[in-house]
Amino acid sequence: MSDLRESVITRSLPLPQPGLDNAPFYEAARRGELRFQRCSECGAFRHYPRPICPACQSTNYTWELSSGRGVIYTWTVVHGPTLPAFQDQLPYNVVDVLLDEGVHFQSQVLDCPPGEIHAGMPVQAVFVPVSEDITLVKFRRAGERGSIEAPT
Repeated sequence: MSDLRESVITRSLPLPQPGLDNAPFYEAARRGELRFQRCSECGAFRHYPRPICPACQSTNYTWELSSGRGVIYTWTVVHGPTLPAFQDQLPYNVVDVLLDEGVHFQSQVLDCPPGEIHAGMPVQAVFVPVSEDITLVKFRRAGERGSIEAPT
């Protein structure tokens, strides 16, 4: 039984797999840039990357540079790992950041005790290289600059 568990459950951190739609996102992150798709027809920003605009169904888009600034929209704190690779990070936060461009982005806030995370907390994107090919986008606290209402 433990042999089966070892073969199924990874002990290393799972990493994103760049593909046709999201490769430009990860290439930009490696350069220290946060970029999102923006529809050439209706102007809507979108994330996760995909070939068709969910607002108008256009297939025309560009990759636009983001300010990387936003506020925490909602969050949770994980106290038990879903994979052994996360054991050393417990407890860790998972946040939904509402970026200035209107895009929601799920990530983590670094160097912030769980009890200090709150809705409306200003954050700024930072870039964390985790392999030769992958740089993850995380966030750090930024100066106070307004708030949003907590979701109900």
